[in-house]
Amino acid sequence: MKIRAFTAILVCKVVRCLAKLFGRGSSLPGKYALKICPDILSHLKLPELSIAVTGSNGKTSTVEMIAHVLKSNGLKVAYNKEGSNQIEGVVTFLAGDCTLGGKVRSDVVLLEADERYSRHIFKFFHPKYYVINNLYRDQMTRNGHPEFIKSIISQAVYDDMTLILNADDPLVASFGKDRPGTIYFGADRLPTDKETNEGIYDDGKYCPVCKKPMTYEYYHYNHIGKFRCTECGFERHDTDHTLTSTKEEAGKASITIDGKYEIPVFFTGIYHCYNILAAFTAAVTSGIDPQKAAEALGGYILKSGRISDFTLGKLDGRLLLSKHENSVSYDRSIDVVVSDKRKKSVMFIVDAISRKYYTSDSSWLWDINFEKLKGADIDKIILAGQYCDDLAVRFELAGAPEDKIEMFELVTDAAEYCSHNLDSFLYVITCFSDKEKILSIVTRRELA
Repeated sequence: MKIRAFTAILVCKVVRCLAKLFGRGSSLPGKYALKICPDILSHLKLPELSIAVTGSNGKTSTVEMIAHVLKSNGLKVAYNKEGSNQIEGVVTFLAGDCTLGGKVRSDVVLLEADERYSRHIFKFFHPKYYVINNLYRDQMTRNGHPEFIKSIISQAVYDDMTLILNADDPLVASFGKDRPGTIYFGADRLPTDKETNEGIYDDGKYCPVCKKPMTYEYYHYNHIGKFRCTECGFERHDTDHTLTSTKEEAGKASITIDGKYEIPVFFTGIYHCYNILAAFTAAVTSGIDPQKAAEALGGYILKSGRISDFTLGKLDGRLLLSKHENSVSYDRSIDVVVSDKRKKSVMFIVDAISRKYYTSDSSWLWDINFEKLKGADIDKIILAGQYCDDLAVRFELAGAPEDKIEMFELVTDAAEYCSHNLDSFLYVITCFSDKEKILSIVTRRELA
């Protein structure tokens, strides 16, 4: 091994220890290592089994669940559990798990890869399996249109990888066209499916292969469903692993995969079901027995906190994290609220739009289908954060009843109002950027 690579690994390990001591970010050690040895990743000796996960939504949750299944089946797994998914973060966790000679100690390398940075990471090594979850309009000021991101991800796809693709997303599924050995996962028709796209926009209107109009037999949500191009015949591929049903009764919930593996879950939101299905598919493709994979996933509670139950005063509630600048994520959380039959209220918090860069652009609020709330049985709608006025304008145009809306620029004031004035179950919908502003006030409970 070159002295530069040895030095980079050593420095990375030392800085990682110091960063943890002082509570610094998880990508800092990798930045120093890359300055010393820009091609450090090419010097590391990875195990035979490596899995990468990318996409617009669900990367962190999917990686966490894959890691849980693999570890439950006796494998030692190295993964970027902090969610630092750009090249600096990948260097940090890999160098932290390897010897000074560059050999990764774990049985499996599992990484969450940012959709824009995978092409830089995979210049140096190729994962054996590459999972692509979905492609949506996400952080438009950074990512542009999902078709642009598709073109960027294509630069990270190599012939020696096995792709594991969401068959229900035409943008994702097109990566597998004419590519033998591709593994597909997807959902059968479900009771909640629609015959028309209920989103504000339609990214499945035109074929990603020939750009001609596409038709859908049904939509799971947004552009995710059973599609077929009217011109070139590109269509939803048959699936290797399938979400065949979801069930909620008597306070218990479960999903069934491949018609026989029933998995108890705490939440049957469709995006959570897709993450479980992707994790199941990746684990089974990696060699885990399907029944053991299902058992490991049964009732597993995400440690990333994407869904958290809480108590606020006498109120019970649930926090749903929905990425700012990602309307599809918000739409799925709104679906959860609307479908809940109990007496309920909902709080939306938009206080800091981005964790990565400063922007006051709130135009993405207009892509969220807040109109779904107009006819829903909801007691109160609370708009909180410094962008509450932007939310209020959007809700006015969505036709939300004014008498149900309360506005608070401070999240603490919104929480105070709820604890003293509401007697219904409270949903809180916000982003990673703002979650601690509510979690620091409420008392978290174990998910039921």
